[in-house]
This record gives sequence, C-alpha cells and structure tokens, in this order.
Amino acid sequence: MQYLKPLALLGLLFATEVSAHGLWTEQRRGNIEVIYGHGAEDNAFKAQKISGAWAYDVGGKMIPVNVQRLADHARLQPLKPPAVMAVALNNGMWSQTPDKKWINEGRSKVPGAIESTQTFKYSLAIYQPGAKLPKLDQMKLLILPEVDPLTVGPGKSLPVRVLLDGKPAAGVKLVGDYRSAPNTLSTETDAEGRAQVLVRNEGLNVIAAQMEISLKDNPDVATRGLFTSLTFLGEPHHE
Repeated sequence: MQYLKPLALLGLLFATEVSAHGLWTEQRRGNIEVIYGHGAEDNAFKAQKISGAWAYDVGGKMIPVNVQRLADHARLQPLKPPAVMAVALNNGMWSQTPDKKWINEGRSKVPGAIESTQTFKYSLAIYQPGAKLPKLDQMKLLILPEVDPLTVGPGKSLPVRVLLDGKPAAGVKLVGDYRSAPNTLSTETDAEGRAQVLVRNEGLNVIAAQMEISLKDNPDVATRGLFTSLTFLGEPHHE
C-alpha cells in the first residue's frame, strides 16, 4: 500500500541532487532538448535515464520519436514537428549512508541506510494551439491543463488539474515559474485536484509540482519521489 504525503516546499524533500532537480524541455538551436536542473541550473545527466518519450500531432495521434542520447543530456527527435511532447526520466534508487552520502542503489545493498527513495521525473510540453491531449497514463504525476494554455496569455490564470496515478490529487503545491523562481509556491490543488496558476511569462512557462509517496514493505526504497512539469509559451513567437 502507498501513502500520499504532499511536499511542503518544492526542492526541500532532500537537500541533494537526488530529488531537488526538475525536468522539462526547451527548444534550442532547432532541437528539443531535455533539461535536468533546478531553476536556472541546467545540469548534465545520464541520457540513459530517459525512460520514454512520446510525441503527438494536433489531433492526438502519436508521432514516432527518437531519443538521441548524448554524452551529457538527451535530445528528442520526433519524425515531424509535434503539437504535444511528453518525456519521462527514471532517476533510479538512491540510499543515504549514515555519514550522509547518497549511493545510487537500493537500501538492501547499502548497510545501515537511513533514507532511501526512487525518483521519477516527467514533463509535458504543448507547442500548438488547439492540440488534443491524448491519454498520458505513462506520466504517473501529471499537470493537466483544463483549457488550451496557449490561448490564456501572460498575467491571466490557467486552470489545471493534477493527477497522481491517473486520479485527482488534493493538496499538491504548484510552482508557477519553476525556471525562474523554483522555490516560490503559487497555489495548491483543491479536493478535486484543481487549481488556478498564473501564467507569468511571455516566453517559456514551466509550471511544476513535486510529491513524495511513502511505500510500505518495499525492501529497497522507503519512498517514491515524483516531479512533473507543464511547459508552453505565454505568447506566440514572432520573427
């Protein structure tokens, strides 16, 4: 059985790289790059940890996508320009030793481990207005926009719903501008998993949420850590 425990402050679950980093995508030099970082940080990561990537056209039909695994990050290469893109990263199992060091193993392999977790990170990007969102069951924590985010505009509120394992999640803290203010909470979800999040930027908006779920009778990890982001442009790009 799993027990839900909302995070009080994003990034403070552990003061380590194990869970403090988020995941999102950005368009760079004509490519869709996977970003692993915290706020303005853009850190190197093992591209092998990308566990899946999914692209869709405006009607919600899947587009084949290749994950280019580079030396220090990953690049997503859909067969044609997507309307929607989702990506997942499995950060693996981590255990903390009595002297506060983190090891990339389950606690069954770390004698005397005082904390242990397995973290998963997800991101959903919406690129084209009017895009029909498919079922995204592969994203275990999901920020689902309830209107087209590309039509809202900076300074206005975007209604969202947060789903955990496909079900509405209450009391989830949301960060409205993870890229610029990763520790500033905007709002939290109500009993039905809904919230209103202010669209802050004309450019890229990264709305984020993070949760910790306690696990019972798991020999390797005490918790499952989840991070998710929703990204979109606040205004259309003009040359």
